[in-house]
Order: sequence, then C-alpha cells, then structure tokens
Amino acid sequence: MTPAELLSRTALAVFRVHGQILEVSEDLSRPVGLTAARWQVLGAVLPEPLPVSGIARAMGLTRQGVQRIADLLVEQGLAEYRPNPAHQRAKLLAVTEAGLAAVHRIQPAHREFAQRLSDQLGAEEFEQVAAALEKLVAALDKLR
Repeated sequence: MTPAELLSRTALAVFRVHGQILEVSEDLSRPVGLTAARWQVLGAVLPEPLPVSGIARAMGLTRQGVQRIADLLVEQGLAEYRPNPAHQRAKLLAVTEAGLAAVHRIQPAHREFAQRLSDQLGAEEFEQVAAALEKLVAALDKLR
C-alpha cells in the first residue's frame, strides 16, 4: 500500500472509531445527566484547572466549542471559572464538587465497558492499540 492509501485507510478507521467512542461516551454519561462533550471537558480539568484554550488544544477541539460547553458546565454548577494568575482575561475552568461527583458516578459503567473491550481485544492488543494511537498523535503534532 502506498503512503497515500495508508493515510486514507487510517483516517477512515479513526473517523469510524471516533463515532463509536462518542456513541459509547454518550451512553455512559447520559445516566448521570452529562453529554460526552461535557464529560470530555470535565475530564480535561480533573487534574488541574485550565484555560479554555488549553482544554481545546489538549482535546483537539475548537476554542469556541469548548467555551460553549464550559459555560454550560458553569451554569449547571459542575464547573467554575477561577482567576488565572498567568493571564488576566483567560480565566481557568475548574471542576466543582458536583462535577467531580458526576464523573465518579460514570466510573463503574466506564470500568465495566473498558473490561469488556479489553476482553474482546485481549489486554496486550488493547495496549498496542493505545500506544499506536498515541504515536500517531505525536507524529501528526510534529508535522503540523
């Protein structure tokens, strides 16, 4: 296969996986009143508060899209804006106790689905898939 054919094959597979992961994420997050997008943004700020632009970069999303979701999370009381010592206008988004509780309520179903997927693929193959995708992300980052 040529590099162009491999890129097309990879892109089509990634598009399909993206759709499937979003569908699973919607199914996992819906029972706790979240959407996949809201769960994704909350997940980005679990380790530490981040500006909207930082979340967008980390997740490969648009800043405008993340801003819209962040505002909704704040309205719901699942996140809050905090002052950013590094930039006066770019506030930091932080998860609240309610947001953390919502994410924790997803975890049992997430673990169960992850185990089923691991059983389907095999633990070693699952690790290889994750490593290959991380390597692809890093290579694309270098080329952009």
